[in-house]
Amino acid sequence: MDKVKITQVKSTIDRPKRQKLTIQALGIRKMHQTVVHEATPQIMGMIAKVQHLIVVENA
Repeated sequence: MDKVKITQVKSTIDRPKRQKLTIQALGIRKMHQTVVHEATPQIMGMIAKVQHLIVVENA
């Protein structure tokens, strides 16, 4: 499987709880932190829900 690099670029302050929990589930704890995940359908769905808060690159 391909890997994706996910970096948070916008804050979760004043965002719905569901979006905050999705960011946490991706393993991101603070701003500008980068995590690498396999591009599974589950991860891609999570990315789609918070795409306005993150930047996604191929790893």
